[in-house]
Amino acid sequence: MNTAPAPATFVYTAHPSRVVFGVGALREVGAEVERLGARRALVLSTPEQADAAARVAALLGERAAGVFPRAVMHVPIETAREARAEAARLGADCAVAIGGGSTTGLGKAIALESSLPIIAIPTTYAGSEVTSIWGITEGGVKKTGRDARVLPRTVIYDPELTLTLPFSLTVTSALNAIAHAAEGLYAHDGNPIVALMAEEGIRASAAALPALQRDPRDLAARASALQGAWLCGIVLGSVAMGLHHKLCHTLGGTFNLPHAETHTVVLPHALAYNAAMAPEAMMRIARALAAAGALVPDAPDSTGAVAPAEVPRALQALAARHGAPTSLRALGMPASGVDRAADLAVTNQYPNPRPLERAALRALIQRAFDGAPPAG
Repeated sequence: MNTAPAPATFVYTAHPSRVVFGVGALREVGAEVERLGARRALVLSTPEQADAAARVAALLGERAAGVFPRAVMHVPIETAREARAEAARLGADCAVAIGGGSTTGLGKAIALESSLPIIAIPTTYAGSEVTSIWGITEGGVKKTGRDARVLPRTVIYDPELTLTLPFSLTVTSALNAIAHAAEGLYAHDGNPIVALMAEEGIRASAAALPALQRDPRDLAARASALQGAWLCGIVLGSVAMGLHHKLCHTLGGTFNLPHAETHTVVLPHALAYNAAMAPEAMMRIARALAAAGALVPDAPDSTGAVAPAEVPRALQALAARHGAPTSLRALGMPASGVDRAADLAVTNQYPNPRPLERAALRALIQRAFDGAPPAG
């Protein structure tokens, strides 16, 4: 008698995008702009990456309409309006965003109103370059949504462009990517395809960290981290996110906290909150971390495996071991913000493995603020 479980019924929608991956892939930017049929590309970056934007403009030559090096965290509405006006003034017919999630987010803010096609060139592991998710902050509140117009048409992944990313930011950016995949594993609209990508994305991201701690210029490890970010980003863009992402958007937009660092601090606590209601997700995360060899064994004869119930503490230990922050206090959040964050966290209900309960959420935020061990 066949006792195998019946095949799952699910829906998976693939989002169209083109990926150019490899060492030196940046040199293809001109060909990719041409492939879009564009003639005037506005190059976007943060002020800190203005030199990288200038390099892209030089590679584009006559196809460069100009450079807008003023992207900032959480995409303030004022910056988005300024960038849209500059794109219109220059007659730009596409945008090339080089940098992390802030720059990609600015490109999306332009596309949201103008449908300008975007080419994204990530220099961190944010993963937002392969999603149709946008976020804009107005009046201290970060609003997010999904719109096919903001999905970058082409993504250029060049591991060489991440060599200058400080190790501290490498760690928080990789953990940010892991957060996308972790929440995808218990999404109410998840499916087996997303689960496969999520588990491999966590493994690839986590596996890169020990190697990069030894040698930040290890190109193979940088490539692994980018591949992990790519997979984790696809997960983020394919299914609904739950408590972790909603809470991080609230904290980041309300208190102007750094994006990747906030995800790093909150992830263990959000997973602890949901763990009892998402045992399969915890099992997959534990398996991915063990396969990555990212966990330091507690004893010489240990295999490095972690029990599913210990995943939240294992991730917090992974962050601490690599010098990442583990408290919201260290990121500049005021103590008076704990209650406000708890109030905002229950303002809008959304699918999550465990129901949103203000008292429990306030306790979660307090532990994250203090840097205490995660608890359910």
